[in-house]
Amino acid sequence: MAQDVARQVVDQVRTSFGLELSTMESVTSGADQYARLWLAEAADGGRYAVKLSGGGTRAGLVVTAFLAEQGVPGIVAPLRADDGRLSVDHDGRRLSVVPWVSGQRALGGPMTSAHWRAYGELLAAVHAAPVTDELSRLLPAGGAAYPSIVTATRAMAARLRDPAPADLANPLVAELAGVWSAVADRLGVLTREVERRAVDQRDRPGANVVCHGDPHLGNLLLGGDGQVWLIDWDDAVLAPPECDLMFVLGGVLAFAPITGEQQQAVLAGYGRTDVDPVRLAWFLAVRALDDLSDWTRQALDLDAEPADRSQAARIVRGLVSQAGLVTLADAALRDLDRRR
Repeated sequence: MAQDVARQVVDQVRTSFGLELSTMESVTSGADQYARLWLAEAADGGRYAVKLSGGGTRAGLVVTAFLAEQGVPGIVAPLRADDGRLSVDHDGRRLSVVPWVSGQRALGGPMTSAHWRAYGELLAAVHAAPVTDELSRLLPAGGAAYPSIVTATRAMAARLRDPAPADLANPLVAELAGVWSAVADRLGVLTREVERRAVDQRDRPGANVVCHGDPHLGNLLLGGDGQVWLIDWDDAVLAPPECDLMFVLGGVLAFAPITGEQQQAVLAGYGRTDVDPVRLAWFLAVRALDDLSDWTRQALDLDAEPADRSQAARIVRGLVSQAGLVTLADAALRDLDRRR
């Protein structure tokens, strides 16, 4: 099946992009369950990232094309199809082709101080880009999906609090039910605070800028001389800068925490910041609920591969750990209360 899909993609890349691919190698390092990625080599020796995307919107490709035209460093422009489009439909998913710049993800390191500073410079350049009428139409608002995220969180909590008889025989269900039970109080705080403080977001909105929406180290590629590239723009949004900066200031990946020294290097590259702690805490809380409910859903998906379910369960455990996002978001919200 996988080989059939790859052959079909090779044919469509040739037909739609005029690019003759000689090899296609599957890349499995990403965490996006709705995407498939290949490292492809063309007959002329050029290398490309060929991607099938089922999540997000086509706006991500529009954003990267625009940012590259603006000269933003660390942005790779997608190739255009023969008809000028940035992607073509392939069995209900978006097929895109982007020049391959590096296979070294920042998660695999090592990131030098120059890389950390370049990361900040890149985020600053993205946030400084003009917001065109087209981007305003295409990009969703950051955090706008919070009502559905809260609903999904409460539904998952109810499912694990009262598992169906068929679920009780599944060890993974029992384990995750225990995980959710242990953090039930914190999740209650997060869901209530996300809803309550959403009103504050509307009443005191920050300046909306182009945000990547998911600029963690898994989406950052490393090059020589401190060069970095930010990839996977499927979740691009219009939002206050805190939507992106929370990945540096708040900490998102439990298995790859950012140290104070690394934060300072990023901020040195970013330049002057006036971070709103309320917005930062709110975006952290929304992300925490979204990640926890979605990764738990993937862990409980009986149609998924066992290895994928195990990986999802590991991520869930990390989210509720002492260094995890649920813990960090809860602490950020409680800190707001102490400041009052």
